[in-house]
Amino acid sequence: MAALQLTRADLRSVRGDSGGGCDGTIKLWDVVKQYCTHNLKGSSGVVHLVEFHPDISRLQLFSSSLDCGIRIWDLRTSKCVCVLESHYSAVTSLAFSPDGQTLVSSGRDKICTVWDLKEKAVKRTVPVYEAVEGVVLLPGTSDYSQMGVKSDNLHFITAGSKGVLRVWDSSSARCVFTQTLPDAPALSTEEADLDPLSLMHLLPMLQSNRLATVTAEHNILLYQMPSLTVQQQFVGYNDDILDVKFLGKDDTHIVVATNSSQLKVFELATNSCQILYGHTDTILSIDVFCKGSMFASCAKDKSLRLWKMDPTSGLVHCVAQGSGHSNAVGSIACSRLKKVFLVSGSQDCTIKVWEVPDPPPALGCEPALMTARLTEKVHDKDRTAKLWSLADMSLLGIFRGHSRGIWCIQFSPVDQILATASADGSIKIWGLQDFSCLKTFEGHDASVLKIIFVSQGTQLVSSGSDGLVKLWTIKTNECVKTFDAHQDKVWALHGSSKDDLMVTGSADSTITLWKDVTKVELAEEQAKQEDQVLKQQELSNLLHEKKYLKALGIAISLDQPHTALRVIREIRQQEHGLQELEKTLLKLRQDQKESVLRYCVVWNTNSRSCLDAQAVLQVLLTHLSPEEMMQYQGARTHLEGLIPYTERHMQRIGRLLQASMFLDYMWQKIRITGGKESVNLDDDEMDTTPQSIFIIDKQPMEGTNTQASQQQQEDEEEDLEESESRVERPDEDESVSTSKSAHMNGKKHNGVNRVADEGHVSSEESENEDEVMEISTKSLPTKSTGSALCETATIR
Repeated sequence: MAALQLTRADLRSVRGDSGGGCDGTIKLWDVVKQYCTHNLKGSSGVVHLVEFHPDISRLQLFSSSLDCGIRIWDLRTSKCVCVLESHYSAVTSLAFSPDGQTLVSSGRDKICTVWDLKEKAVKRTVPVYEAVEGVVLLPGTSDYSQMGVKSDNLHFITAGSKGVLRVWDSSSARCVFTQTLPDAPALSTEEADLDPLSLMHLLPMLQSNRLATVTAEHNILLYQMPSLTVQQQFVGYNDDILDVKFLGKDDTHIVVATNSSQLKVFELATNSCQILYGHTDTILSIDVFCKGSMFASCAKDKSLRLWKMDPTSGLVHCVAQGSGHSNAVGSIACSRLKKVFLVSGSQDCTIKVWEVPDPPPALGCEPALMTARLTEKVHDKDRTAKLWSLADMSLLGIFRGHSRGIWCIQFSPVDQILATASADGSIKIWGLQDFSCLKTFEGHDASVLKIIFVSQGTQLVSSGSDGLVKLWTIKTNECVKTFDAHQDKVWALHGSSKDDLMVTGSADSTITLWKDVTKVELAEEQAKQEDQVLKQQELSNLLHEKKYLKALGIAISLDQPHTALRVIREIRQQEHGLQELEKTLLKLRQDQKESVLRYCVVWNTNSRSCLDAQAVLQVLLTHLSPEEMMQYQGARTHLEGLIPYTERHMQRIGRLLQASMFLDYMWQKIRITGGKESVNLDDDEMDTTPQSIFIIDKQPMEGTNTQASQQQQEDEEEDLEESESRVERPDEDESVSTSKSAHMNGKKHNGVNRVADEGHVSSEESENEDEVMEISTKSLPTKSTGSALCETATIR
């Protein structure tokens, strides 16, 4: 019995998990432990209604089945204690009085019965003259005088096949209030039984003092008491969407024509809907005036209507109507100029120009009658578009080229061109000057039903019977995007006045709202660039003020490794750069240190920034343990990326250090001799004043024998070996070997000077970064001795 120790709200939730089945049983469930607590048997046929008594202490359940009786079940014994019989048709609803002593039942036999539960007898039978689907008792704590309640007697509200709410006095069996629907067409009693407006459910919302009703068309209406005015309305089923347009000054609403005689006006912010009545047959087309608060509709009933929205309340009313076509009116167009007029096109192959009352009748007044100012027969299934002069309805030109009928035409908002959409699957752009076809767009696999210009006339959007919506760039004839959001023909397509929204409606009963994100993205990108400029300026100011921590934080927030490198270099250039760098890096958050480590991988790949990367790594590796370092996001990958380039930098620095040490040694130890006297260089300084020790001998020397030449070559090779050995032993104090060269057979013999470059110093780095440094000083033969001085050293 634990499942029965619930509040009334909880018991109502149990009703959703309990109920009768086709086998005539009622099952009660413990919703917490999820098991069946009761199985009540004895009902005749399908049980379609169950309701708990509001007094939980009674532990009673009321039910009804096809036998039209109301059974009372005692949940302590699981037995039926009584059957209340009064209805001759299905019982549809039960309502209990606050004290639990009175019950009101309703049925499709067009009566409501008031029961005395203490005596279990009928107190009064109230004929309501309609099939009632729901009944709700009015609580006696509020003032319902607006609803005709003038006594303390028990009153109840009924909802049924007539589609209106009515208030009844249970004592006198009189109807004291009937809700009025001024926009709804009047129906006779026989027609009302089949009226799609008939109410199928009535539910009380006691906390907000409202009533909720559900219509036969699956619409949910919320009524505010005591005025019983519609506060909100939600549409559950739309049928085929034939047309849709934005409505309101700022496109706050959309008006929708479905495969019915009703118009639906949706508020985009809340999805609340207002249903407009007036036409008696399917509405085919809608168009909106440029001001946005007035629109027109046309239907198969051969009429057209003018509607106006109240800018304050948002309510829409019919202000004018007109008729005159001999067949269904399939299209309508509203003027875009200051002069207000309408143009309608019908299946009778004529168009009519209608004068619109200016100003239109006030809201709440009877609709004005519109008359046609001009009528002209314009088409005869000729698969063409025609341009007419509105002043005298003279034909200006004909656009020929489509192989099948034309579904839609649109003027460009910026150019003298016209776009047409045809059942042949193509879209054509026409010039208004010579009526020639300028461009043709092909891409739909079936009829193109609607087209609109977007992006200030530079692009087209089309919808087709293939369920696709396509975006075209006019200049390039290219379909830049295809949207597949519908499962059936896309009949409706419209763009907002600000050119940033688009709405589509389809035969699949769905309405889709689209937003142009390119403008948003451009605005966001522009805002981002402006923000970056401001942050760059702030960064420069912070660097100037030597606020390095905040500057580095801004660079990291911008995710700009180059900017962060700039900050690192500014820090290192300070007098105590390493200490300042260490102090700054250690104050960063962990996520910022992760970013800096990631930047180091990039910096370390470049020889110009590798020292900055190594300085940062030194701080991080010194103050962070390996365990802390490995907790950083992507730390393993970053460290593996640092190793190869770090090894390469170390190898290059090692070679450079070795070369610099030898240069220092050569600078201190080199001695140059030549001419008549030698110039000695001590270890401390070197005389850099010009010495006339290089004398060019332009006279050729006499030849010597071959044996002398071979001996000289051997001496030169020995000198070269001694020079290379000195490179390996830089600490030994040895003089640079001097070798002589001679001419043989009247030609110069270069000897070891093959590696020299006429006294120049050259340093090259090969592609594999092996460095070769050659230092050579050479003196050409002198006139006095006929000998040549040559000093050569090579480092590999």
